[in-house]
Amino acid sequence: MLCPAPGDQVQQAFGPAAPKSHRRAESQEQNSGVGDWHLPPLSHGYRAARTTRAGCLPPPRPLLHQGGGGGGAAARGRGVAAAVALLQPERANECSIEVPGVLNVQRLQELLLTLATLMKKELCGSSVLVIGYIMKKSREEDFAKRGAFPIYPSKGSLIFVPLSFEIPLSLQLQEVDMVLHKITDEIVKIDPNCSIDFPKGISFSAGMSEIIRFVEEHPDFCIMDPFKNIYPLLDRLQIQKILVRLQELGTEGKPKLRAPYSCKVDSFHNGELDKHLVEANLSFPLIVKPQVACGVADAHNMALVFQIEEFSNLSVPLPAVLQEYVDHGSKIFKFYVIGDKVFYAVRDSMPNARFLKPSSGGEALTFNSLKTLPVATNEQRPQTGAEDGKLLDADLVEEAAKFLKGLLGLTVFGFDVVVQEGTGDHVIVDLNYLPSFKEVPDSEAVPAFWDAVRQAYESTRGNANAQG
Repeated sequence: MLCPAPGDQVQQAFGPAAPKSHRRAESQEQNSGVGDWHLPPLSHGYRAARTTRAGCLPPPRPLLHQGGGGGGAAARGRGVAAAVALLQPERANECSIEVPGVLNVQRLQELLLTLATLMKKELCGSSVLVIGYIMKKSREEDFAKRGAFPIYPSKGSLIFVPLSFEIPLSLQLQEVDMVLHKITDEIVKIDPNCSIDFPKGISFSAGMSEIIRFVEEHPDFCIMDPFKNIYPLLDRLQIQKILVRLQELGTEGKPKLRAPYSCKVDSFHNGELDKHLVEANLSFPLIVKPQVACGVADAHNMALVFQIEEFSNLSVPLPAVLQEYVDHGSKIFKFYVIGDKVFYAVRDSMPNARFLKPSSGGEALTFNSLKTLPVATNEQRPQTGAEDGKLLDADLVEEAAKFLKGLLGLTVFGFDVVVQEGTGDHVIVDLNYLPSFKEVPDSEAVPAFWDAVRQAYESTRGNANAQG
């Protein structure tokens, strides 16, 4: 089912910060009477442990306990052992304290994974999965604020824990059921002198490189999604080749669904550039984009060129992709594929070309598509009165979403659609992996995300069992 999403973000009151009553209700519903898990604030206990000399450790302070009804005794009566974690100083080996029911954790980074594995063991027989994730901090915070990364079993019986590069990764990877990653967040550099043939020429962080090696050595290990399925989306030329295949979809009686016309250039000073433009069915204005789509600082530095002379002083990184500029009434449709569900939102976009040319001053109009994208003013938007939804053939684009999902082999991805004025062509102008889908309400996006994660795990395990 295709679900239009309103523009305003909706916050959801569940996740790590959910009220205790909410957590208890969810836990009892899912765990068949097993008490809910509470994690008191860690900051005070952590500081106390860190500032105490080895040999003078304070009495054990429970960092995790079971609640709900009869406390630990009631839990043990149901066959569930109460678990307690204690955070010790780094020199804890000099002061080993054996306390029944107390699990010693030497580093703060170990705590969440330790608690997650304990919960999974206590709920043996359930379908709880521990999902380790790796991504940049701002992205992690974005997901966490929406309640998408619960540290207790969610409705999808998922526990999410961050993987840390500060403690041995191999040990962490053995404790999680699957890894969710945004591999492009861990790109250190891309060699500009290396022919673009990803992953050749990419340098990842040491931690990400270790994860890649681990996955290669353990082919049955579950990740979302396979690295090889993501590499094509790092290259705008490869993205173009993928989108060209949309013509395989039968669209008889419907608007034309297509990729933008484009071509690759290695130099802006090629004497036959105008000839290449004609061969590629390109005419001005053109958007100039770096071939590398993400992972480097200047991947989003672009330009709008109105005539061939403007290429002479262009600073867009090479190699580059020249792409037709589609007049689209200043509206762009952001599509999000989350597992089996497809959502979209409508956003304001760049104005039609005739409004941009006067402001360019006879030079190429440069911008960063993430930061300084020129957005149409009210005066520059078409005054046709047509509703945004009527411009879009949602059923057609949903077909494209399913087609791309099968072609890419990705669980969560996004793409942008513009509807060309005059022709009504539906042009897909961008593809990206694991977008934030922030325009989709949390009440719809988060459950869909959890379902997608579980489906990815079950699909991978099913394939591994079939091959075994």
